Amino acid sequence: MRLPLGELRGRAKGNIMNSSTIWFKSSYSGAAGHCVETAFLENNKVGVRDSKNRSGPALIFTAAEWDAFVAGVKANEFDRR
Repeated sequence: MRLPLGELRGRAKGNIMNSSTIWFKSSYSGAAGHCVETAFLENNKVGVRDSKNRSGPALIFTAAEWDAFVAGVKANEFDRR
């Protein structure tokens, strides 16, 4: 199931993220800093941001959008062929 991608929002546009938001990255991430961080936010949202720019904007997805993305990754839908 494919859903539209989430929208780009800066931190100033709403209070969905706050100082208690817990961001994490995959255990497969290396030390080179080419990573994204993810957070489960209030109101059933998921945030994704660049780990090198933690004060910058984040992509905000609904739980359904995030679930569709994760399912697509697991199904190899994004492999370059």
